[in-house]
Amino acid sequence: MRMAEMPIAVIMQRRAARHRWAEDTWAAVAVIPDIGTLAPITPLGSAAGNESYLVSGLRLELYPDEDDGYFENWAAPEPKVFVMWRMQGQRAMPIVASVSYGEGTRMLDSGEPVDGVAMPCEIHAWLAQYLHAHYRPRARRGKEHG
Repeated sequence: MRMAEMPIAVIMQRRAARHRWAEDTWAAVAVIPDIGTLAPITPLGSAAGNESYLVSGLRLELYPDEDDGYFENWAAPEPKVFVMWRMQGQRAMPIVASVSYGEGTRMLDSGEPVDGVAMPCEIHAWLAQYLHAHYRPRARRGKEHG
């Protein structure tokens, strides 16, 4: 059962290859909260063969079975939003995003293109509110060694 969700937009970027045998490189480079006023795709600029654009319409969704992964990512020195994307026509398009460390790892293991981008403070604060209300660390098993 989904416990919380937040609409987001992802900034995608294409960088022109600097080598004649290499292909352009694509990456998700940032995530922002989406207040619902963004166009599906917004060009942000292009120069010297590089291109950036904002893609809206994605959601971060929180489920209780991923709480440990949310907490692990939230408490990390550099929390991330994991963005999986696919080529659609001539553009890389984000298809799913997560703030769970475990889900991000599974995305990376899938072989699909995935980028971990810095978690904005608004998303970090939203995740903190969710964890405060819903996260209960699992009881430790066995003896504590100290």
